[in-house]
Amino acid sequence: MQRHLKIIILLFLLLQSLVYMAQTDRDKVEALRVAFIGKKLELTTNEADKFWPVYNEYNDKVKALRKTVRQSFKKGVDNLSEKELEDLYQLEIKAKQAEAELHKTYNDKIKAIIGTKKTLKLRIAEDEFKKEIIKTIQDKSD
Repeated sequence: MQRHLKIIILLFLLLQSLVYMAQTDRDKVEALRVAFIGKKLELTTNEADKFWPVYNEYNDKVKALRKTVRQSFKKGVDNLSEKELEDLYQLEIKAKQAEAELHKTYNDKIKAIIGTKKTLKLRIAEDEFKKEIIKTIQDKSD
């Protein structure tokens, strides 16, 4: 009995370590993203103070929408009824529409803070950062 308890505790600690490492990696990527975007946009202190809370709020809302859809798809589609499939389909459509509305709303807010040029540079910087992350992952896997 005690041996099983030791194994369970060991597995629990191992799992906790993996969760911590994954969170640390996410935190590192987030810090790199902030630094990359900040450098590309050349924000003034005043702009940065106003920009980052709005930008982070936008990203949090988009992540929440995507998470909802992702969780709904985890069950798969093979064993769902026609009604459940239709509900899932409608959920995805509504989430994409909500994301587009968030994009418009928050782009307008961001544009009011940093101007049109830097707002467009933001989109370019986000794409460049994604490409850099993908390249880094590919280089590590080779």
